[in-house]
Amino acid sequence: MSAPFAYQAVKSDEEAVRAVASAGGAMYLAGGTTVLDLWKLGALQPSRLVDINAVPLNRIEVSGSGAITFGALVRMAEAGANEDVASLFPMVAQSLLLAASPQIRNMASLGGNLLQRPRSVTYRGPDPTAIEVDGRTDAIFGTSARTRSPHPSDFAVALMALDAFIKLRRPTGERVLKASDFFRVPADDPQRLTNLLPGEMITQIELAAMPWARRSAYVKVRDRASYQFAIVSAAVAVRLEEDGVIAEARVACGGVGTRPWRLPQVEEALKGRPADAKELEAAVAKADEGAKTHALNAYKPALLKRTILRAVLQAAAVA
Repeated sequence: MSAPFAYQAVKSDEEAVRAVASAGGAMYLAGGTTVLDLWKLGALQPSRLVDINAVPLNRIEVSGSGAITFGALVRMAEAGANEDVASLFPMVAQSLLLAASPQIRNMASLGGNLLQRPRSVTYRGPDPTAIEVDGRTDAIFGTSARTRSPHPSDFAVALMALDAFIKLRRPTGERVLKASDFFRVPADDPQRLTNLLPGEMITQIELAAMPWARRSAYVKVRDRASYQFAIVSAAVAVRLEEDGVIAEARVACGGVGTRPWRLPQVEEALKGRPADAKELEAAVAKADEGAKTHALNAYKPALLKRTILRAVLQAAAVA
């Protein structure tokens, strides 16, 4: 049986971080779709849940240059349906609207989405030392003897591709991490999926202005059409020259890494190629460099290449 916990509601980020810092084992509570689920499973045993829903972090702000700042408490559904997000960063809106179910998207916060745990016995049971058995959905990048579970967030894949910034608050001040520095490969410490420090709280997620990110797409391959995690996904943005040649690209993938996985070798290979399917097949050929597979997930490298190819073609076709 899960242990009981104390409950405290706060109204500011300063009050929130003080409340968590003052009680060992305290945790933040936003949408609750992750924390309460894990508490019921016995995977989390918080001493106190600090409810931050009244903290004013629920706005989406768009600058004149096209940068977007999300408050960490913005709900997934709201961000996915936002017209500015869909126009300026289509891959972000698509990653949110292809995630989970409508009910969860209405409840879950953007900050909480980034802190999801993978779906395996190591992360979702009372024994954190439990070892995962081989499975068909296992990651092929960033794996270790302790964990092969893919990172579950779709939104995080888009943020990794776009070099997003994640703003954090702690009792001693604030700091900002790039998405690539926020998420970590769990390796031999699978309970550490991010570089958050104890008591830190996500306050904002920032996307710098990137006009060519209008040509972007998020493609998600899964076993069924909704309420399912990615088997493989790809977030791609491309900048095209007037002659249709790719001048720059961003590529990150989900379902294949123990964290959202950036593919710089594919980004480099796409440069200078026309947005033609045959040309692009050669560019994505090295997408599986460094992959480690076993009998059950050996299909993923080929599926990864096809998924990236689909995403590049969709992004390039955006007017």
